[in-house]
Amino acid sequence: MSATPAQLVALLQQRVEACFAQAEARLGRTFPRPQVHCNMRGRAAGSARLQTWELRFNPALCQANQQAFLAEVVPHEVAHLLVYALWGEGRGRSRVLPHGRQWQSVMREVFGLEPRTTHSFDLAVLAQRTIPYRCLCQQHQLSVRRHNKVVRGEARYHCRRCKQPLERERPEPEQ
Repeated sequence: MSATPAQLVALLQQRVEACFAQAEARLGRTFPRPQVHCNMRGRAAGSARLQTWELRFNPALCQANQQAFLAEVVPHEVAHLLVYALWGEGRGRSRVLPHGRQWQSVMREVFGLEPRTTHSFDLAVLAQRTIPYRCLCQQHQLSVRRHNKVVRGEARYHCRRCKQPLERERPEPEQ
């Protein structure tokens, strides 16, 4: 079953709330709730923005791996915020590493999870359409984003092998 974008955000917000409730019960203190956004792109599953107290999640990866995403990625990102609140900036201590011992301890002791820094989701759901370009020695596949930069005149790409500029490959006209 595929969730709508609004359902996905609601699901993520519920899980974030559950993680914070679990942390508050375990740590005996309250934490403000972050803004939750479902607007990440690329290969990352999620990110925590510490200074603005926001969590961002990748909707495509969440949709394709919903159970594992809610079980692992959400607590992973919430743990970053908790570590920042407990040991972060303004505490007069040395810098806290993103996946350092404090984060690992929150993952284990608060969420009961093995601290993993990367996900192992199938990235095939992220496959993007590409546009064929050519140089003197081979064909290249440019992402839609890079193609659009070429079209707008904002970028020009060159082959690493022959150093020639890449040109849009046009299909041969049918006879």
